[in-house]
Amino acid sequence: MSLPDRTLTFVRALAAIGIAALAAGCFQPMYGERLSGGPANGESAMALALASVDVPEIDTPQGQRISRISVELRNDLIFALTGGRGTTSPTHRLKVILNGSGIPVIVDINSGRTEIFNYRLTATYVLTDLATGRPVVRGSATGEVSYNIPGSQQRFVGERGLRDAENRAALTVSESIRNRLASYFTAGT
Repeated sequence: MSLPDRTLTFVRALAAIGIAALAAGCFQPMYGERLSGGPANGESAMALALASVDVPEIDTPQGQRISRISVELRNDLIFALTGGRGTTSPTHRLKVILNGSGIPVIVDINSGRTEIFNYRLTATYVLTDLATGRPVVRGSATGEVSYNIPGSQQRFVGERGLRDAENRAALTVSESIRNRLASYFTAGT
């Protein structure tokens, strides 16, 4: 390779690196640590926005399975939104309505007993801006998980399988709601 060819290759590589460096400033990851208020407080703008969402108790009928799941979902949501750091003064309120159901998937043809269930938890939610009182996000999230019932003599195991399925569905729903709210706070839509 001659000297002008090497120089031209070097100039092209240098130009490509320069363009890449300029374009890198245009990219902002959704969960990136863009600091709000400077590096002194160490909080990202996304973390502050999510922590400012108030999650009131979820209204469900008392004494039913769904009331325990509503507490689980609320706890999962608060942790997902705050990261365990605690809330800031609320700017938004998240109202959630829950519905849960079990669906038999596999039935033993000899005994007629259901062996595998799917548990579906559906949450309908509305995020309201407290300053205006206007709903800014409406949506629904569904978590569907499977669990099995190993035998008729092991009723406790089947009950514990259902409880674990409810908890996993609540976690799936809370992550889905958190992602939707993060999208709203990032894009404004």
